This record gives sequence, structure tokens and C-alpha cells, in this order.
Amino acid sequence: MKILVAVKRAVDAKVKVRPLPDNSGVDLKLAKMAMNPFDEIAVEEAVELREAGKVDEVVAVTVGPLKSVDTLRVAMAIGADRSIHVKTDAVVEPLGVAKILKTIVEREQPDLILLGKQAIDDDANQTGQMLSALCDMPLGTFASEIDLVDGRWLVTRETDAGTQTVSLAAPAVVTADLRLAEPRYVTLPSMAKARKKPVETIELETLGLDVAPRLRVLSVEQPPARKAGVMVSSVDELIEKLKNEAHVI
Repeated sequence: MKILVAVKRAVDAKVKVRPLPDNSGVDLKLAKMAMNPFDEIAVEEAVELREAGKVDEVVAVTVGPLKSVDTLRVAMAIGADRSIHVKTDAVVEPLGVAKILKTIVEREQPDLILLGKQAIDDDANQTGQMLSALCDMPLGTFASEIDLVDGRWLVTRETDAGTQTVSLAAPAVVTADLRLAEPRYVTLPSMAKARKKPVETIELETLGLDVAPRLRVLSVEQPPARKAGVMVSSVDELIEKLKNEAHVI
């Protein structure tokens, strides 16, 4: 049994990003980068499944520039056995990432492909769904629990109405939600061990895929400043303002 976990190098969740002076994009020149939090959850869950004896190997994969290897090192420090780096300096959109992952899936033949439900930089929430369609595999999104029962993946999903449990034939694609697992603290000794684990590098150009962007960014701007709140002296005044000023009731 093998799990392939896709991870992405993104802006640290604690960093406040700003647009470039010409509003052509986000200024990342000095921004602290880290593993996408939902991908970190996916790695932790994969490692926990291996530690429970449900799977034998966890392989991390990422798409991005040379510095993305740091993200793979963190995944291996958490517990991934080895990793694959598809190297490119170009911006790759979700469909392009799904195409790249499909080629890795065909080569690695994993029993489960785990991804974060979305990346916190673009919030696209598309790669897992697109990968499932391209690979013609069953899909479980927004997973809060995963188990292997009689050779099938039992996935509990977060939905607007509560939770839903689905049984997926292997291999399957699953995207991790916030409550799936709590990532362990990465220690210096675990990072030192991760440096001894193998990282395979694949140049994107050698895959022969069309990953050209389909979208064009028109402008990136700061959100407008929020108006100051208003104190009211009574419930009647609150209702009056909600009705006649905010027009929400």
C-alpha cells in the first residue's frame, strides 16, 4: 500500500501579503514561505496511516521552483519516506498541476492520492477534483476522517449539512479538511533525518505536458478599509438601523 501526497509551497499563513506597486500581482519577494497548511494536514494523515500499519510507504510530491525542495524536506521530516520534485519556475494553475500529478500517479501507482482541499494563496479548491477526473478515480473531498476497511477507503466528509461517509475503491483521490489531523511539531533532529531521504527531481519540460496558463490576472488590489462600527443604545435603535440603513431585515 502506497500513499502519494501532493504538497505546495505557499506564503506562510501568518504573513500579510500586499499587491505589487503596479497591481499586477502579489509581492512575494520578501514573504516568508511554508507548506500549505491543508497539505501539511494531508501529510500528517498519511504518516499516521502508515504508523497504524494501514500503508507501507508515503511519497510526497510538489511542483515548483528549486526552493520547493524545502517544502519536501518538511514533509519528510513529518514522516514521508521519499519525495518527488517536478521542477519549474513557471506559475502552474490547478489544471496544469493536475496534469503533472496524473503522470506521477501513472508512474507510482499509489493506492491513495492525498491533497489539501485548497491552497491558501489562490483558494482555488480545484486540483483534487481535476486530478480525480483525469485519472478516472473516485473522489472524497473535505475529508475529516480516513480509514482503510476491507481494501476500500472509508472517508468521512465535511458538508454544509453535517458529515457524510463514503466508501471509495482504491485507488482514490481524497482532499484533506482542517479536522483530518493535527500536524506534529517538526524538530531539528527530524529535519536532519529528512536531509538523508531521497528527493527525485524531474524537469517539467521532460513530461511533454501543456500546462500553459488559462487565466490572466487583470489587477490585484488591497480590500477596501472596513467602516468603523456604530454603538447603539437600545435594541429598538439596532433594529431601526438594520432595517433602514443596512437593509438586512
